[in-house]
Amino acid sequence: MAVMIVGLVLFIGIHLVPEAPRLRARLIARFGDRPYRGLFAAVSAMGLVLIIAGYHLRPERVPLFAPFPPAREAAPLLVTLAFVLFAVANMRSHIRRIVRHPMLVGLMLWSGVHLLANGDLAGTLLFGSFFAYSVVALVSAIRRGAMKPFVPEWKYDVMAVAGALVLAWLTILAHAWIFGTGPVAWT
Repeated sequence: MAVMIVGLVLFIGIHLVPEAPRLRARLIARFGDRPYRGLFAAVSAMGLVLIIAGYHLRPERVPLFAPFPPAREAAPLLVTLAFVLFAVANMRSHIRRIVRHPMLVGLMLWSGVHLLANGDLAGTLLFGSFFAYSVVALVSAIRRGAMKPFVPEWKYDVMAVAGALVLAWLTILAHAWIFGTGPVAWT
C-alpha cells in the first residue's frame, strides 16, 4: 500500500500546486512555462502509475466500514454523470457554463460514490484522498474566480454526453475484469 500512498502524494501534491498561485508562479519563473508543464505532466503520470500499481499490489481487502448499498446501486449513474463532467471540462459546452468547474465536481461524484460503496482501507485511502482534493480544489477555484469566459456550442454537449455513455458502458463491462469487482450487484 506504500506504493499507492507515494502515488497519491505525487499526483495530488502536483495538482495542488495550481491552488497556490504564488508557488506556481515561482516554479514557472525558475523553470520556464514549458518545462514546468512538462514536469507537471511527468509527476502526474508517475503518480497515476504508482496509484494504479499500488492499488493492485495491496494486500487483501481490509474492511473499515460496511459499504453503503445505495451508493453501490447509484454508482453507474453517478459515474456516468462524472464522465460527462470530465469530458466537458475543456469543451465550450453549455454544461460547463452551468457547472463552472465540471472536472472537480465530476471528481467529487466519482470519488464520493466509490468511497461510500467500498468500505475497505485501500479504497477509503484512494477515494477519500481524491474526494478531499476535489473539495479543496473546488473551494480554491471558486475563491480565485478561475473560469475563463467562452461562448458555448451545443455540439460539445452532444459529444460529451455520447462519449460518456459509451465510456460508462465499457467501464461497466470491464470493471470486474480490471478492478476485481463488479460496479453493481447485477454485473
